[in-house]
Amino acid sequence: MKKQLIRVGTIYIPVEDPTESSKWYKEKLNAKLNYLDEDKAIMDMADVSLFLVKAQGQSSNFTDFNGEERFLLTYEVDGLDALITLHNEFRERGIKVGEIENRGHAGRNFVFYDLVGNKFDVWSELSPLYKERLVGEEE
Repeated sequence: MKKQLIRVGTIYIPVEDPTESSKWYKEKLNAKLNYLDEDKAIMDMADVSLFLVKAQGQSSNFTDFNGEERFLLTYEVDGLDALITLHNEFRERGIKVGEIENRGHAGRNFVFYDLVGNKFDVWSELSPLYKERLVGEEE
């Protein structure tokens, strides 16, 4: 067994109301609800467990040294066509999304926001190791 970090298992996201946020994540992002109580909702999405934790007046966003609001994480999709399709689907579902951007590196990105304003990123470049694993699973 390798003694190193293998993957991200759980991400904790502050929300005002776990019940309402879990409904939003299920409806808008197709997340699966695994557990719900008054303090948290546990969702499965994108091969990661999301804990939507009750918190007041907080988000996962932060401000960098240039004063720009940043997101906690970037989701990946497999290619530009998939990015454009998802961007359009998110708009149709009523999710607040930013424009598709060229940030000067490989691929393109867009940001989206959840029910309480947590900001997330989507990138059109699926990591090679993950892509290899997916192809192996499909065979």
